[in-house]
Amino acid sequence: MKCQLRKQWFAGLTAALLMSLPLAVSAGSSRAFIPMGTTDSIGVMDLESRRLTSTISGTINTHGSALTPDGRYLIVGSLTAHDNQEPPVRPEGVTEDEHAAHHGAQGGAVPKQAGTGRIYVVDTSTNEIDSVFEVPGPVHHVLVTRDGRYAVSTHPMDGGISVVDLDSGEVVEVIATGPSPNYIATTGDGQTLFVSNTGNGTVSEVDTRNWFVKRNVRIGGAPEHMALAPDEDHLYINDAAAGEAVALMLSEGAVTARYEIGEAPHGLGLSADGQVLFATSQGDERLVRIELQPNSRTSVQLTPAPYHVAVSPVDGQILVTSRGEAKLWILDPVSLATVDEIPLDGIGHQISIETQ
Repeated sequence: MKCQLRKQWFAGLTAALLMSLPLAVSAGSSRAFIPMGTTDSIGVMDLESRRLTSTISGTINTHGSALTPDGRYLIVGSLTAHDNQEPPVRPEGVTEDEHAAHHGAQGGAVPKQAGTGRIYVVDTSTNEIDSVFEVPGPVHHVLVTRDGRYAVSTHPMDGGISVVDLDSGEVVEVIATGPSPNYIATTGDGQTLFVSNTGNGTVSEVDTRNWFVKRNVRIGGAPEHMALAPDEDHLYINDAAAGEAVALMLSEGAVTARYEIGEAPHGLGLSADGQVLFATSQGDERLVRIELQPNSRTSVQLTPAPYHVAVSPVDGQILVTSRGEAKLWILDPVSLATVDEIPLDGIGHQISIETQ
């Protein structure tokens, strides 16, 4: 009798564990959010099953994206200019001058004729748009500060970045960085941002405590996407004009190395340990893998036109979108073998990956 009871208890326990296993796997899974430009939607992909699970609609030409540190919200920016039919409402207790400054009237960084832009705040628990905020121009790329308080956007047509308070929706700063600002990276403590200015070959270093440009470092060419190494002294930047990636040593303010990528480089990613750089060459239709020490280069063909790159913080796999077709590749980070190829609804842009 005791033996039978033990068997029944063990069977019940086993069944309970088996029933709970899918829940545990589901709870530990991660998603990739993929803005899909002119299809006016964002794809949501489960990284475990490697399939699109849903689509976020209601956006216009979203290109840049970033998750808040807690993963609760996805911030996406529209690369389309929007006419501002009605002036923003001035909050109670804010003077006219302060309100004008919040919306980009100071410093001349953003001309009024450029039109306004939008950032969308998406609730990742429902994949629904929670709110829409106005910014001083079309948005290329987006970053959320480490404290989750601000969304920072690059405005390539306006020569600067804007800073939006995610609680109030107010533009609290507009900072001139340089012509055609492209991409943003940040230090681990969130006290410094780096902005690549494609139009004059510089990288701006921005103090986030006081919101001003501390220095501009000239690297030449046409700097675009960037990745900051874990040592926070090496900033890797693709140079679209030279077909290279460069290593900028921040402590010296100088380029210390250059790496061949190929024609029309675009996406750039770095392994979690900072030892391997991944970059796309649209013109050569290749994904390039560079071991930084001792500077060895391998590559694999991806057709057509490999575009944006993201390195998964979950398993290190490489996500690459195509600019020529509505699809995304997932590759092994060591062999560069294609693990999967996923059809999308549009051309994928700046990918954001949540971690559990």
